[in-house]
Amino acid sequence: MKPSFLFHPFSKVLLGGALLASIATQFAGCGPNSGDAANTTGAASGGNSAMSSAEGGAPNTQLTGQIKGDGSSTVFPITEAIAEEFGKQNPNVKVTVGVSGTGGGFKKFGAGDTVLQNASRPIKSSESALAKKNGIEYIEIPIAYDGLSVVVNPKNTWAKCLTTAQLKKIWDTGSKINNWNQIDPSFPNRPLKLYGAGTDSGTFDYFTDEINGEEGRSRSDYTASEDDNTLVQGVSRDVGALGYFGYAYYEENKGKLKLLEVNHGDGCVAPGPQTITTNKYQPLSRPLFIYIERKAAEKPEMQAFVKYMLDKGPALVKQVGYVPLPQSIYDAAKKRFEARTVGSVYKTKADSSKPLTALFK
Repeated sequence: MKPSFLFHPFSKVLLGGALLASIATQFAGCGPNSGDAANTTGAASGGNSAMSSAEGGAPNTQLTGQIKGDGSSTVFPITEAIAEEFGKQNPNVKVTVGVSGTGGGFKKFGAGDTVLQNASRPIKSSESALAKKNGIEYIEIPIAYDGLSVVVNPKNTWAKCLTTAQLKKIWDTGSKINNWNQIDPSFPNRPLKLYGAGTDSGTFDYFTDEINGEEGRSRSDYTASEDDNTLVQGVSRDVGALGYFGYAYYEENKGKLKLLEVNHGDGCVAPGPQTITTNKYQPLSRPLFIYIERKAAEKPEMQAFVKYMLDKGPALVKQVGYVPLPQSIYDAAKKRFEARTVGSVYKTKADSSKPLTALFK
């Protein structure tokens, strides 16, 4: 079954808050604020028993514990899917994951409030410094590829492709563009309504850096949220809307959205499994990460969680709409975790342009 992270038969969306609040046995939601946790009750599997009940494994009731996480709403569908499969096999480990955004999540992670961090970009030096100050070490695990998607309402019949120069013209600091015909004279005289990531989101950091040339450089007069579901809802209801968020949120809601191609100088390219994997979708293809607190990595429930994540993750990544990494990257990540290799492979800003195969050897 393909996990649904916008509309679940037993869940409801909390706009501007936790991504899911469920009344099913696998999920229990809480709180209207974006920092509240979307609680996923599951269990990590110990050793070689890490397999879903659908594969014939008997439930492991001996393993107990709790894993508390937070961070990126972009990465959340992946951890949600993994935790749901955990729950079928291991009922006594509780996994709770909030969606306060990459930046908001790293504040909690660096303070020691969480042990698992979803991130749609690598950890920043300031976030690493906070963790170090509080005696927190971390293990960096790449989990998937994403192609940041630029979308409009399905009733938008005029826009098919935008250049990165046009996107900068729209989103840059001080931009006064508020009508589609200001983007292109051939576009109609229709008000433009913008929807984009909130400032605590790693998606905001990545998009502003790649499109506007500086991380955090952006106009502020738009509907902002760290919860991508809020953005999906906004664009789907407004004919004049334009927004951006992770590819999986487009894939899950493609009936309500229209995907735009992006021209970075080599022609118009749409995000998709092939263009994201081959890095042809530029400059908005990116890797996604999960960070694990070093001391928590010694606990059996976390070891089983990470083992399951790296063994079963590639299939689940694909199911929720993202692009799996090459197997060699998952193998390298598994070795890093087993060796308890701490810190980030991103030592300088230049490393962000290097392929994962060069960084995770």
